[in-house]
Amino acid sequence: MPSLATRFGRNRAELRSNDGPLQADAIRAFAPSIYAEAPHSSRSARYTYIPTSQVLTGLAKEGFEPFMVAKCRSRDAGRQDFTKHLIRLRHASQIAASEETPEIILVNSHDGTSSYQMLGGCFRFACANGLIVGDEIADIRIPHKGDITGNVIEGAFRVLDGFATVKDGIAGMKALELSHDEQLAFGRAALELRYDEDRAPIQPHQVIDPRRTSDVGTDLWRVFNRVQENTIRGGQTCYSSERRRQVTTRGISGIDQSVKLNRALWVLAEEMRKLVRH
Repeated sequence: MPSLATRFGRNRAELRSNDGPLQADAIRAFAPSIYAEAPHSSRSARYTYIPTSQVLTGLAKEGFEPFMVAKCRSRDAGRQDFTKHLIRLRHASQIAASEETPEIILVNSHDGTSSYQMLGGCFRFACANGLIVGDEIADIRIPHKGDITGNVIEGAFRVLDGFATVKDGIAGMKALELSHDEQLAFGRAALELRYDEDRAPIQPHQVIDPRRTSDVGTDLWRVFNRVQENTIRGGQTCYSSERRRQVTTRGISGIDQSVKLNRALWVLAEEMRKLVRH
């Protein structure tokens, strides 16, 4: 059965299925904004309204099925049924992958905070972790006008076509061993991305720590996955001088922040691969 995870913070919740595609009733109950019958009242007459549910129906006819849905909560009760949502889909031809499965990521809202956006992702079964790839696959944005459903379907296949490059990148990361110093350098750079100008509350050696036996190893792919999970999900223990006690790092709670950091980490890993192999 689908499991509901709220570990990403107060502003975001996630519904994921590990056994098969999510059913429409479960999606509707969890994220009503996907099935909104009209746009938010703030949208003008020029706004072409196509509910995300209609786009999902069109994608399903082409073999794309949803396996995860995330939604943003809003403090404004009037926007709650129109908020930004993220859906991760897999094509029927790709579902049976053994270690990593390519995913199409669809982001949208019905309150004007997002156009339709298509991104490439990768689901890693070992940790139920969803990566979002960086520059290798186009970031396709579709405004709320014209043939939205047709454009989204076309964009989904364009993203799917780009996964050959992604698979090559993953194979290169798996083949590249990093020294301990190189792993720490990767972790240090990731913390700079995660905390921007703020001082990171944890050290590089903590962000490269594995959470499970299958993640132990020195190849770039496993190091990247450990860093991605630790920075996105949080959960590391550190000492807070302000609170004068041990605290736990917080995960990324917003859809936009998660997408941005995910993609930046992918680019960082790709640049690390190019640098070290030479």
